[in-house]
Amino acid sequence: MRLTARGIGLLVAGALLLGAGFRFGYPELTVLGCAGLVAVAGALAFVAWRPQLSVDRVADPDRVMRGESSRVTLNIANASRFFGASVVARDRLRHGPCGHRGTVPVPLVRLRPGTMTSIDYPVPTTRRGVVEVGPLEITRRDPLALVGGVRRYGEAAKVWVRPRVHPIAAVPVGLSRSMDGRVDKVPHGSITFAALREYVVGDDLRHVHWRTSARVGELMVREHVDTSVPRVVVLLDDRANAHGRGQDGDSTFEAACEAAASVLAAAVREDIHVEIQLVSGTAGAGGHAEVGPLLDLLAEATLVPGQAPEQALAALRAAAERLRVRRMGDTLLYLTGPPNQDDLGAVASLRGAYPSIIAGVFGPVESGLATTAGLLVVGAADGADFAAAWDGVRAW
Repeated sequence: MRLTARGIGLLVAGALLLGAGFRFGYPELTVLGCAGLVAVAGALAFVAWRPQLSVDRVADPDRVMRGESSRVTLNIANASRFFGASVVARDRLRHGPCGHRGTVPVPLVRLRPGTMTSIDYPVPTTRRGVVEVGPLEITRRDPLALVGGVRRYGEAAKVWVRPRVHPIAAVPVGLSRSMDGRVDKVPHGSITFAALREYVVGDDLRHVHWRTSARVGELMVREHVDTSVPRVVVLLDDRANAHGRGQDGDSTFEAACEAAASVLAAAVREDIHVEIQLVSGTAGAGGHAEVGPLLDLLAEATLVPGQAPEQALAALRAAAERLRVRRMGDTLLYLTGPPNQDDLGAVASLRGAYPSIIAGVFGPVESGLATTAGLLVVGAADGADFAAAWDGVRAW
């Protein structure tokens, strides 16, 4: 709550008139000064009254792909039993990762005592990121516009705007194959012990663990996993130094996020274990589960501010070393901006740990396949172009 310029002027004028009236003995000036001060005091009292409002906010859906529709529904209730309220409101918007802030105007709301009204409006989803909507800001001013105040109601809601997922038919499986020469959706049957579980009809009796069965009083069988089931690792370059502007004007990081989302969705669809690593260190994993948490991670991903070239290269080498020490798969996909020989060389150093390494580069590059620094390089202008080039690969 604060005085407007008009309110400050009236307050100063009233004080001067009141002082001059008393000083020089002019009752008319004293009355005018008192009237001005009383008007300011009345405006303060008017704005200080806080409407008893409750605000409930629901985003539906709260997870969408870039460009899809999402709406927020506001339920505003006047809890007062005696006083109505006419309010001018706006909802705050904060869009990550760009950090853009703004407001969405809410139509004039007139609430009678004990009533509720619902208002809905679209959420901007033209950019990838997490859109935080709310709280509701209600502005109150007195009729003379001497005092204004803004109060906030309700909790904020979040909408995850995920990268677009482009259909991909082929998923790389590196040099490791399941025992029967294909990717087996049931990862059991090799000689690697995983756990003990209760016997179910159809289990091979040769896998019964008799010692444990005798101890617990029921048949327990050894469960084995197929260690040859392929595992895909996606390394997403989130260094600002590695990206530029694409043909559509957006950062090439947006195209890299779309490519990562497309590969993750295809891998989870085929029940292939997949992990995503950001050069900055953030990680996520998915296997026989939903791809949603991985897409949420991509929606929240932000570019690391620009560094000196030596520091940026050191960050990539540190990420490569983490992948070497903790080998997480047999196929590595590196997604970055315009090709940089030093960066590709740092990733190519992982050939001893990962049998198959592919690099996806985005920006003003020639679309298609090439071999650079010993890597298979997929060049693309955007996510859709990458998906088309990816499906054109005949062998990994």
